[in-house]
Amino acid sequence: MKPQREEVSIPLYPPSRGQPPTTGPNEQPRDFFLWSLFNVLMGYELAYLGCLCFPALIFSIKARDCKMLGDVEGARKHSTRAKVLNIICSLLMVVTVIVAITVFVAVIT
Repeated sequence: MKPQREEVSIPLYPPSRGQPPTTGPNEQPRDFFLWSLFNVLMGYELAYLGCLCFPALIFSIKARDCKMLGDVEGARKHSTRAKVLNIICSLLMVVTVIVAITVFVAVIT
């Protein structure tokens, strides 16, 4: 007869830090579709940066599709990628505007 093993649970967080943040079952990840669309349209207007912002739009659409199909983990993964790409595209557009204004002011004066 084999001895039975007792189940041991090891807490992943120390008691002083409290419980990890819990996400409810109804909480859906965001898809950032409007932000991606804005970046693509403004990117083409400014300096043809829209082609660099286009992958963010694709990941936003993938996140929305996964959310509609009930794949929360897939939606969360695509949503995170879309968010990072949108941040990069937004920063590129801000830098482009600042450089364009600087060059414009330097040419005029």
